[in-house]
Amino acid sequence: MKSLKAESVKKRQRPLKDHYKEVPEDAKITDRAITTGDDPGDPWHGCIKPGSVDHGVDWNFGVHRAVGGYHDAPNPGDILCAALATCLESTIRLIADRMRITLEKLEVEATADVDVRGTLVVDRDVPVGFQSMQCKVYIRATDETSKEELQKLMAYAEYSCVNLQTLRNGVQIETSIKL
Repeated sequence: MKSLKAESVKKRQRPLKDHYKEVPEDAKITDRAITTGDDPGDPWHGCIKPGSVDHGVDWNFGVHRAVGGYHDAPNPGDILCAALATCLESTIRLIADRMRITLEKLEVEATADVDVRGTLVVDRDVPVGFQSMQCKVYIRATDETSKEELQKLMAYAEYSCVNLQTLRNGVQIETSIKL
């Protein structure tokens, strides 16, 4: 994807912030992803269309070898980690721009740990779900940026990162079936 740094974050966000103060309901958005049902007969692979707008991008996914899959494509846990890493990185970039911090390097690594005995019903005492997640942020800014400024940047980014806060605090999820 081409880098577009035509406008500052403040310049692009100011009219949005002003508008949301006047019309708060417009600040409520819905993101989505939908599996395409590419081949329902294959339990090991699938395809997903991310986004509420068709970006013309489909992601193939697979199942982790720890639960019998081939692990030949990103699995749902990888995609969850990717969602966390991309959200935190983009939040750091946005806030760095607002703080006028020039980043020279930024990499976010998200990992998640799960004991699959729960999902495979090997041991009912093992919970189904990730037991822990970690984010490592590798960041370097220009020399004139102090360690304190970088710590403040990270504190703001952690506070503002939607996916990080959702995972930390949990969210109610409703499922429904359409026949």
